[in-house]
Amino acid sequence: MRLLILVLLLPFTSFSQQKPRLEEMAAQMIMIGLPDNVIDTNSTFYKDVRAGKMGGITMYERHLTATNTAENLKKLIATYQQISPLPLFISITQEGGLVNRLKPKYGFPPMPSAEYLGKLNNLDSTKYYADTIARTLSELGININFAPVVDIYRADNPVLGSRERTFSHRTDIIIQHAEQVIKSHNHFNVLTVLKHFPGHGSSTKDSHLELTDVSTTWKKEELEPYIELLKKEIVQGVMTAHIVNKQLDPSALPATLSYKIIEGVLRKKLKFDGVVFSDDMHMKAISSEYDVKDAIEKAINAGVDVLLFSGNISDDKTSSASNILHLIIQLVEENKISKIRIEESYNRIMKMKKAIGILKPAA
Repeated sequence: MRLLILVLLLPFTSFSQQKPRLEEMAAQMIMIGLPDNVIDTNSTFYKDVRAGKMGGITMYERHLTATNTAENLKKLIATYQQISPLPLFISITQEGGLVNRLKPKYGFPPMPSAEYLGKLNNLDSTKYYADTIARTLSELGININFAPVVDIYRADNPVLGSRERTFSHRTDIIIQHAEQVIKSHNHFNVLTVLKHFPGHGSSTKDSHLELTDVSTTWKKEELEPYIELLKKEIVQGVMTAHIVNKQLDPSALPATLSYKIIEGVLRKKLKFDGVVFSDDMHMKAISSEYDVKDAIEKAINAGVDVLLFSGNISDDKTSSASNILHLIIQLVEENKISKIRIEESYNRIMKMKKAIGILKPAA
């Protein structure tokens, strides 16, 4: 309880009236996976957080300790929030079912899969479980859940349908249950991120492992959950998919790197002006096809606001926050990314941080 109070009583950080430097703005666009479940004050990661070189951190099951899990996780999160010059996005993927970092074996409440809830099709049940997990995340100090999945169910999808991560093949059921998940999280000041735009449900390959093309399988109805949920004005975050969709972008760029898909479809057609998160830039659909600097350039110019690097590649030496920040600044200096583009993302991120109460405007 004392640790929970510590997290809740962390001082709000005011939104400075002084215009931030380019480096400060670009740093907010970087989200890095925690390197370990203990604090190492000599690590590059710790020093980068303290220097304000990232805007968020993400965590996985590997960051949980076998015993005293909740207490240790609260302490870990509170420590990083205390040393960061600006409050951090603290994110996790807690969908439920098989994609469930905070498992009952660590003392956390159970969370069934989206497929189970969709088949049950009882919104009271979805509310109960969504409230429970949102409350749990809030108590830990986690302020972003990379959920719900609003992709359409397809049985032979190797990463979604076969893992029970989708509510239904019917868009009306997807929309109803996703809406409840979002509202439950918003109630506890935990923001959700719809995924995977513009639709990953029809894929027959896993973008974690290889480039995935849905050009012949994707249907326009895969946009319906985004269209309807955005109309309700409850969505503040959307995650892109690393899928090729030539119906939307004939150049065959993955959606995460596609201006036509993010700016053309999501921003202009669907009128979304919230924060766009990339899916993990370490996934093979991106990392095996593009140099990291080229991927960063394309993603930011396409409209991505937050670049997610999971740290799940043990031999990767390029994706420390310091190095990513250096590459972004270098791209601006080379006139490959405009400063205005960085400012756009910074403003969206600051707005989102204010929405969850970790950042307040200066008096």
